[in-house]
This record gives sequence, structure tokens and C-alpha cells, in this order.
Amino acid sequence: MQWVAAAVEEKGEATQEIARNVKKATSITHEVTTNVTEVTMAAQQTGAASNEVSSAASEMARQSTELWTEVDTFLSDIKVA
Repeated sequence: MQWVAAAVEEKGEATQEIARNVKKATSITHEVTTNVTEVTMAAQQTGAASNEVSSAASEMARQSTELWTEVDTFLSDIKVA
């Protein structure tokens, strides 16, 4: 009968070990999910910032072209005068 008691005790210990491992896996899964969410948000923010920089660079190029046109017109006007 001692072997039955030992087997029951061993089964109980194994069940507790499984429960601990499941709890740990759940915790790690939650942590990974949180990290993936944070990375996704950071990527979205980076994309938004990239769009803003691209827009600003386009506007700067447009203004630069406009300035060159104004300077060219001004210099032409000076040559005529």
C-alpha cells in the first residue's frame, strides 16, 4: 500500500509542477504580448514621424525652388536696371 501512497504523492507533485509551469508560461506569454504591443506602437509612431519629416522636406524643397526663382528674378531685374 505504501507504493500507492507514494504514487499518489508523486502524481500530486507532478500536477503541482505542471501548474507552476503553466502559470510561468502564462506570465511569459503576457509579457511577450505586452512587448509586441509596445513595438507595434513604436513602429506606428516612427511611421508617423517619418511622414512628418518627408512632408517637411517636400515643403522645404518647394520653398527652396521658390526662393531660387525669386533670387533669379531679382538678379535679372538688377541687370536690366
